[in-house]
Order: sequence, then structure tokens, then C-alpha cells
Amino acid sequence: MTIRIWSTSPSFGYFAAGPVNFLKSLGYEVDLVPQGKKLSEEEMIRSVKDYDAIIAGIMPISGPIIKAAPKLRIIAQHGVGVNHIDVKAASEKGIVVTNAPGGNSDAVADLTMGLFISLARRIPYADRLVRNGQWAPIVGNQVSGKVLGIVGLGQIGKKVAQRGVGFNMKVLAYDVFKDYEFAKKWGIQYLSLDDVLAQADYISMHVPLSPETNKLIGERELRLMKKDACLVNVARGTIMDEESLYRVLKEGRIKGAALDVFSNEPPTGNPLLTLDNVIVTPHMGGYTIETLEEVGMICAKNIVEVMNGRPPQFVVNSEVLK
Repeated sequence: MTIRIWSTSPSFGYFAAGPVNFLKSLGYEVDLVPQGKKLSEEEMIRSVKDYDAIIAGIMPISGPIIKAAPKLRIIAQHGVGVNHIDVKAASEKGIVVTNAPGGNSDAVADLTMGLFISLARRIPYADRLVRNGQWAPIVGNQVSGKVLGIVGLGQIGKKVAQRGVGFNMKVLAYDVFKDYEFAKKWGIQYLSLDDVLAQADYISMHVPLSPETNKLIGERELRLMKKDACLVNVARGTIMDEESLYRVLKEGRIKGAALDVFSNEPPTGNPLLTLDNVIVTPHMGGYTIETLEEVGMICAKNIVEVMNGRPPQFVVNSEVLK
């Protein structure tokens, strides 16, 4: 019987063909949800019953969807975060949930540094100025030699730290789980969240979304920052209290922010989009050809392992393997 795989990811199979070709070479059937198409829960319930595996993107994989899939054996997240997957419901049915940590860390770290530089040198504003027929020097700030604050020194945070060191930045970090060996090697100082926010010139967010990190950065935390500090969020939108961030930016209390993620995506009507000191990008941190190839292959190989009765990599609900 042919193994059928359903990808609800907006990027799997569209930019890097290797993972799809790998699965098809093994005789698997792969169906892709068209790019940009958003399915309702009811539509997903009607479709999922025929599939042995799901490659998940950002559309929710709810309990009712999982319960409507009698053949489903694995949900492979095409990325890291699984907060949109009902992992408990999957575990109750013995369905393995996997993700792909670290596969996008270089891509997200590159974007983080690019956003820092864009904020510091006001690159998007300068581009608009010249296109509108104006020509005047735009005075910005340097990134090199400044203080970099990293909130969440995990795989992505560490890549950002390494890039910061390359820019001759002093690196401060806040994390509940501390890797002292890495910190010593790269000259990173662990501090409290408040101290990182108060001392850094450039701050980037890299914590996972959890009850503890939801709205981790609110009004109080934002007002601890330096007046000329810049903030980058490439983690999850709800880590920031967006209403507080809007007020602080509108007041000019901090210099600027760059946001790749929002509490609601797309952020239609979000007042942050009206501010000149905000740079916005469409949740593209992990979207490079190299990353999509790597993350896609992790998903594909995990599916193959499960279908052959072997434990896959990066299992989120390891209790199902027991």
C-alpha cells in the first residue's frame, strides 16, 4: 500500500526539491497544500483521513484533526516550534511528533544581524528616500564595538553571539539554562533579563514560546532599555507585548525595532506598521534555500524512519516511543 504524505507547510517542496524527490524515490506519494492557501479545521478534517504522515507548517494541527486521521503515524514539523500542534492529542493516539531544531539557526542569525544593521544605518528609509528622488546623507550608528544583548542563548542565540563577536561587540546574554563552556569560549557574560535590557545597545529575542515567555517583554522591560537601543524579534510575536512596544516606539523612548514575527500573522491593521522607526519582515527568518533543504530532509528522513519502525530524530513526545 502506498504511503501518503500531506504537507501543510507553505515552503516544503516549493523552494528545495531534494526532500520531495527523496520521498518520491522511495515510492511515497507527496501532496502539497498550495502556497498561500489556508485551510479551515473542517477542510483539514475532511482531507487528513487518507494520510500516513503530515509535514506541518504554521496551520494548526488540532485535536479534532488528529482524531480524524486513522492512518496517521507521524507529524513532522517543518521547523522548530510546535505550539500550533496538539501534541497531547497526538501522544494519546501514539502518533510521533518531530521537529527540526537547529536547521534554520544560521539563516535566522544572518537575518538578525541584517536587521541590526538596517536599524542602525536606517537602510530601508534611505532606500525609500532615493527612490522618491531625494538625495541627502542619512546619519546612523555603528554596530561594531557596541553591546549586544541576547535573550535566549540557544542554538540560534549562540549563532548570533558568534556573529556579534565578529563585529567586535561585547555580548551579554540572558537564559534560564546556561552553557558556561560556550560563554567562556566566546567571552559572553550571563546577566539577569533586566540587566541585559538596561545595558545592551542591540537586543535580539530568541526564546521559545511558552507560558513563561508569553509577553516576556512588556512596558516595564521596554522602559529599562537605553533611549538609543534597538530591538529585534525573530522568535515569536507574543513574546512581545505589542501594545507596549507601540507606545514606547511612538514616544521615541527607544530608537527602533525590527520584527519578523507578530502575534497575528499577517499583521493587518497592526499600529506598529505605521511607525517609521519599525522595520517589518514576513516571518522569513528561516527561509533560505540551504535551510529549507536541510529542514526538509530532516522531516523526510524522520517520516521514513517511523514508517520503517525505527525511532526518528528530534522527537517532541518521546513517550510514544516507549
